[in-house]
Amino acid sequence: MLKSNTKTFRTSSLIQTIHGNPHSNDYSSRRPMSQSTSIPKKLQRVRDHGYDNYMEVEKKMRKVLKFQDLILSQPSSLISISRLDALSRRLGLKQYEAGRFILKFPHVFEIFEHPVQRILYCRLTRKALLQIDRENEALLAQVPDAVTRLRKLLMLSNTGRLQLDHVRIARKDFGLPDDFEFSVILKNPQFFRLFDAKESGNKYVGIVERDPKLTVCAIEKLREKEYREKGIDAENIRFSFIVNFPPGFKIGKYYKIAVWKWQRLPYWSPYDDISGYDMRSLEAQKRLEKRGVAMIHELLYLTVEKKITLERIAHFRLAMNLPKKLKEFLLQHQGIFYISTRGNHGKLHTVFLREAYKKGELIEPNDLYLARRKLAELILLSPRKANVDRELVSYRRDREDDETGSINKEFIESSVDDFETEYNGIQDGEGQDKLKSDLDCNAYSDCTNDDSCSEEGVNVGAAHVLSD
Repeated sequence: MLKSNTKTFRTSSLIQTIHGNPHSNDYSSRRPMSQSTSIPKKLQRVRDHGYDNYMEVEKKMRKVLKFQDLILSQPSSLISISRLDALSRRLGLKQYEAGRFILKFPHVFEIFEHPVQRILYCRLTRKALLQIDRENEALLAQVPDAVTRLRKLLMLSNTGRLQLDHVRIARKDFGLPDDFEFSVILKNPQFFRLFDAKESGNKYVGIVERDPKLTVCAIEKLREKEYREKGIDAENIRFSFIVNFPPGFKIGKYYKIAVWKWQRLPYWSPYDDISGYDMRSLEAQKRLEKRGVAMIHELLYLTVEKKITLERIAHFRLAMNLPKKLKEFLLQHQGIFYISTRGNHGKLHTVFLREAYKKGELIEPNDLYLARRKLAELILLSPRKANVDRELVSYRRDREDDETGSINKEFIESSVDDFETEYNGIQDGEGQDKLKSDLDCNAYSDCTNDDSCSEEGVNVGAAHVLSD
């Protein structure tokens, strides 16, 4: 009886929770059961192993690049193992850890014994040097595209200027050379200008004039392509983004409705000046939030590999009116962006543009991206294949030595055969008469002809060789 009363109490409590207390006019009791049709502010991150595996290789690449720069900075691009171990302490490695690390990548680093000093040295392999040359060539070839990317990056800022140090930190992401301040900015004074800010004293790079032709976002071009190729209704894709949720992401009915409403929400273009708009209304705040998504989307499209660290995006936060809590903001839109914490023990957050990747590879690769991925291929090659390559090289050398030895042996045998033929000709009667006449002619006279003396010496020497 007590058990049934308990069930009745729980059922009645549940009914009161759903329908509200009839004796109370408090509306807040019915609020927990109402479902919101807006995207939640806090969402749990769902892992995508394709991007995480990409970052695991990227972690090895960053450490390999540090060792490459260390070796190339030395005279003749050689460094002893003991000195490398001492200098690697600056990279955060422990004692003897540098030697263990470079032994893992025999396709990138080569260890050999110095012929004079008789100590172990390290240098880059031929494949690694070819990869560096290829990357430098691709970097120089795309400098005109880098100029356009920097112009668009400056046009994304509110004031048309960015701090030079912030651009320098992210130069590799945007495909800018190390000397971009001279090769890109100062060589194009019609597009850029350098100046010092009076209030802070920092150095800034600014845009000279905004070009309307460069104010078209990448997502707008994708919408036009979708409209022309697939014939999708223009009104449905006018303000929408390409959404591709990670595997395992739970999508409920109300969340689908929230995404459907958000996709049709108008927003200002990242290249538009919004300083004159009133942002106090709720509608303006929603549009500004969606503009932040479009801003990061365009920022990622300007990069070479369609990815950039969250910390570098934070450098441009104030200049581009981005939200303060960037990580939570990006986690609300996991169908557009992916945040990977792999690569630096969780201290580094890398933001990927999901629509630009498929199965962990860039859908539309460029030459610079392909040149950089060549280093990843060398890193992923097994050490066993490197040993096989060395064995093949040594086999070719041994074969060449054998061929050279056989050639020399055949040459000696043919020479001996010639000597034997000449000696056999002397043993004949005609040869003996000729030899006797030559001896009679020269018995009481010295040789006056050098050639005849040399021929006679050769014949006598051949006879001695054969007699021996």
